[in-house]
Amino acid sequence: MARVRDLWFKTVQDPDGKTKREPTRRHGKGMRWLAVWNDPEGRELTKAFAKKSAAETHGSLMEADKSRGNYIDPNGGKRLLSSIVEGPEGWLASLEADPSTRQIYEGYWRVHIKPRFGHREIGSIKPSEIRAWLKQLGNRLAASTAGRVLAFLEQLLDSAVADELISKNPCASKTVMKPKSPKRKIEPWPTERVLAVIDELPERYAIMAILGAGCGLRQGEIFGLAVDDVDFDKGVVHVRQQLKMIRAKLLFGLPKHDRERTIPLPSYVAEAVKEYLSRFPAREITLPWEELDGEPKTFKLILTSRESKALNRNYINEYVWKPALERVGVISGDRPKIPGRRNQENRKHGMHALRHYFASVLLDAGESIKALADYLGHQDPGYTLRTYTHLMPGSEGRTRSAIDEAFSREDPKTGTEPEQPS
Repeated sequence: MARVRDLWFKTVQDPDGKTKREPTRRHGKGMRWLAVWNDPEGRELTKAFAKKSAAETHGSLMEADKSRGNYIDPNGGKRLLSSIVEGPEGWLASLEADPSTRQIYEGYWRVHIKPRFGHREIGSIKPSEIRAWLKQLGNRLAASTAGRVLAFLEQLLDSAVADELISKNPCASKTVMKPKSPKRKIEPWPTERVLAVIDELPERYAIMAILGAGCGLRQGEIFGLAVDDVDFDKGVVHVRQQLKMIRAKLLFGLPKHDRERTIPLPSYVAEAVKEYLSRFPAREITLPWEELDGEPKTFKLILTSRESKALNRNYINEYVWKPALERVGVISGDRPKIPGRRNQENRKHGMHALRHYFASVLLDAGESIKALADYLGHQDPGYTLRTYTHLMPGSEGRTRSAIDEAFSREDPKTGTEPEQPS
């Protein structure tokens, strides 16, 4: 039960066994009355008040909150944000995610959140401060990235709410507006551009564009594709692993969402791969699996560098892919860059554009969204639909034909079959 302690007087017993009250060393200094209670874990907590009635009320409220299951540690809000994020028991250490995802969160924390809020008591962070911080982020980051950074901060403070350190999350305030990314419709490359880029790529690397456009593989999946993953007899490609980069080091891991999948292998792509392997034999590459210190695994990769090493995406993107796009005229090499922000115009022309081309060709041919989602490795066909719905063949022509056909069979005035000429 909660109780109240007088900090200015103490009860002592004289040699005769009588008790009396004497002033303490704190007499007349600071607040007099101390509310004392036990939290749900049995730890004794205290808070000082000037008036006895206020201390009694506070103790009663703490007991009532415990009984209702609404208890919040009144001192929990004094913890620094960094104390719940860092350290062996912090949020980052307990995060169950693949290394690449952890690296992203660590970057959000180190670069964007910690400098502004890491030293702050979590109970002192106000929605107005978050709004001002978001405005600054918007000057340096794309809206989509700023939104993900905000979402991460919201997760951190949600954990503080769940641990009953604070009662509400300031990020969840209605006054904190989530950054909105401008909606851009994907504009798939025409076939002529895809073929032109393939022609401009060095012979050693042209096959990566054929695999991307012909099978819809992600860049890491292309770089991690092994000879054993391509079944020429059955005409399929098994996507079983990808090549990842963590802290500038390479490793193998499962495909995105930890989902293996099988994709049809078009004959054009199959012949291109066979011809490529006749000139550039596959090489065995050994790298850690999933973690930088993970168990080594060896795959005979189709694509390797001139030094017979696994491909580094940073090198390929900067010195192989972009120069080919510049020569074709897709991007300009002298486009001014915004400090601290990747060039958004050039970004849409990364190797991911080949997946969009693959999707557009399949949809134009009448392939279903469900099948396309499976081939692309999307978890949710709804995401595939939202991304590519504008590329699906229009229904206007089918509507006109259906109505014309219906009216040609039935007289619209009488609802009967029209008379046939004798």
